[in-house]
Order: sequence, then structure tokens, then C-alpha cells
Amino acid sequence: MKQILILLSLMVLLILPKQVSADCAELKNYTNWTLEDEHTIVFYVGNTPLASLNVPYCEIFPSSSIRLLKSYVCDSDNIVIDGKECSIIEVEVMY
Repeated sequence: MKQILILLSLMVLLILPKQVSADCAELKNYTNWTLEDEHTIVFYVGNTPLASLNVPYCEIFPSSSIRLLKSYVCDSDNIVIDGKECSIIEVEVMY
């Protein structure tokens, strides 16, 4: 029985790695952000990238207003873009 549980756990980790191991990033010290595309924001401290956030259901422009709801963000958290609350689908840590 123990071997079956270990095997199932391993299969879940291999098949669904994004869902099992969500990335999170500390963004409280970010100084600026840039757009990678209309749905991806990269946050920086100076010239050092901290994290990339994928927000597919909200369009982001270079002039957009971005507000974090909390400083430590993870996959499936929310962010406010131009006054609209949007879901973060993926956080990619870059440090």
C-alpha cells in the first residue's frame, strides 16, 4: 500500500508540476515594471528582474496603473490593473 501511495504521488508531481508547485514571489521592494506582452508583467528592483506575472484575462498597457493587493504574490492571487481586479495565472520567479 505504501509503495502505491509513493508511486501515485510521484505521478502527480510529474504530470501536474505547475498545479502542485505554484511559484510565489516577494514583490514588496519592486521599483518598476515593464511589459513582456499585453498579458505579462515583469517586476524589477533597479535593473534586476524579480518575477514575471502572467495575467491572461486582463489587457495591460505601458500606461496602465498596477497595484498589488499583497506584497507576496502566488499563482491564482489577484492584482489590480487600471482599477480592475485580475487573476494571476502564473508567477515565474526570476531571482
